[in-house]
Amino acid sequence: MIKTFAAVSAAALALVAVPASAQDWSGAYIGGYAGYLMPSQDEDERILFDTNLDGTYGDTVRTTAAADAFSPGFCDGRPNGNNAAAGCSDDENGTGEVGIRGGYDWQSGALVFGIVGEVGITGVEDAVTAFSTTPASYTFEREITSTAAVRARVGYAMGTYLPYVTAGYARANVEQNYYTSNAANSFTPTRDTTDADGFQVGAGVEKWLTSNITVGVEYLYSDLDVNDALVVRTGPGTAPATNPFLLVNPAGTNQIRSSDSIELHSFRVTASVRF
Repeated sequence: MIKTFAAVSAAALALVAVPASAQDWSGAYIGGYAGYLMPSQDEDERILFDTNLDGTYGDTVRTTAAADAFSPGFCDGRPNGNNAAAGCSDDENGTGEVGIRGGYDWQSGALVFGIVGEVGITGVEDAVTAFSTTPASYTFEREITSTAAVRARVGYAMGTYLPYVTAGYARANVEQNYYTSNAANSFTPTRDTTDADGFQVGAGVEKWLTSNITVGVEYLYSDLDVNDALVVRTGPGTAPATNPFLLVNPAGTNQIRSSDSIELHSFRVTASVRF
């Protein structure tokens, strides 16, 4: 995916070298983007437990010997095995994104003010894993399937170029999943869909390619908060009453990710038709 994005970026930069006479940025436009979307890695994230089901997380799941059942620890990513020694896969790999966008710009002298709206699809994921002493692994995973944003932008026209900064509201559709190597307890639910809201900030540069077509490159940082985090009830299943998840409350223990925050870095090429 990185090679593909690099090739597209090189082609776009080659195109912007073509001279164009149009320099008035005022008016409406519609177009699209393609790029690479990468999540920030949160090595401090972990899974939190509510052993007495009082709605307060941060309890320690203990064995009958009062030992911490999750003393092997946590890692950012997906497990390579059912034990902490196997570790986790890297959780900062990104994926591609594509979308459509439209907006309007107003120019006053060299200053250009505008608003842009966009929707896109992607498949970027991030995960966190806990390891128990049994041994077993427990993983929460999030996948962003689509994004939308409305931003303002301010630029400074420099001939056929428009460098700019941009900021605004962003929203994403998030699929949350849970899986474990523990086959004794029951786990519900293991999947749901929610939204995440937040803001975007970024910068880019756009250039006239022809009298009504512009191309550009853009970087965006997104900071989103999940609206309804996935809460997984660890129930009895076939486990005995001495199971660590059942010792405090026989109904089980709730699990949740420690962070509702999603941070993303987007590197794009853009193209627009201007009217």
